[in-house]
Amino acid sequence: MTEERKAGDTILEVKDISLSFGGVKAITDVSFDIKQGEVRAIIGPNGAGKSSMLNVISGFYHPQKGEVWFDGKKRGPMKPYQVARQGVSRTFQNIALFKGMSTLDNLMTGRITQMNTNMFWQAIWKGPAEREEIAHRERVEHIIDFLGIQAIRKTPVGRLPYGMQKRVELGRALAAEAKLLLLDEPMAGMNLEEKEDMSRFILDVNDEFGTTVTLIEHDIGVVMDLSDRIVVLDYGCKLADGTPDVVRNDQAVIDAYLGVSND
Repeated sequence: MTEERKAGDTILEVKDISLSFGGVKAITDVSFDIKQGEVRAIIGPNGAGKSSMLNVISGFYHPQKGEVWFDGKKRGPMKPYQVARQGVSRTFQNIALFKGMSTLDNLMTGRITQMNTNMFWQAIWKGPAEREEIAHRERVEHIIDFLGIQAIRKTPVGRLPYGMQKRVELGRALAAEAKLLLLDEPMAGMNLEEKEDMSRFILDVNDEFGTTVTLIEHDIGVVMDLSDRIVVLDYGCKLADGTPDVVRNDQAVIDAYLGVSND
């Protein structure tokens, strides 16, 4: 039985992670932790290893060296669906929705890890399967209301504007009821108004659902406003780690990434 995590407890820790593709080192001996209930940002220049680290955490990549600890237990090699069942959900840098399906149906796919009835009951859609689907739909409808997307619930997502597709993808990740939500550049390509909306949703997810959030984002203003702590990567190595104030005033970060001092 998994021990209940409290705010401030470590929910995930990566220890001395190293990842290479052939002779190219994507990550080198990187360690950091993520606390229950926080918004944790991973930042750095292009090619710093940010998405690679998210892929390690979510099971898409398996590092050659290092350990991943989740919920107090060392995690062995796992496939992404096994990691998702443990309670880790994510969005992608490039939108990965089912474009011909409606918003509602896309969100329902996020419930797959929560479905327990066997194929027999699902096939006849009676008894347990019917009750389970009704419960899943209630959860998805709550997310639709939460994200303010009632008007597009039956619209194929391929017809939606980019910013709205990003919101639907967030909804699908929320539908999994994850303990840890990984957001890979959730505001990439958005205008100012869309970024403000997404920022509000991230904070509300963290506050209302109590979901721990880890995000990669290039908009430094957004990162500084949203994050409790920030880890900075550069050329696959950890450059700095701390609160927004600590990171923005770290000279190594200023030299390598921010470019100007805030003094």
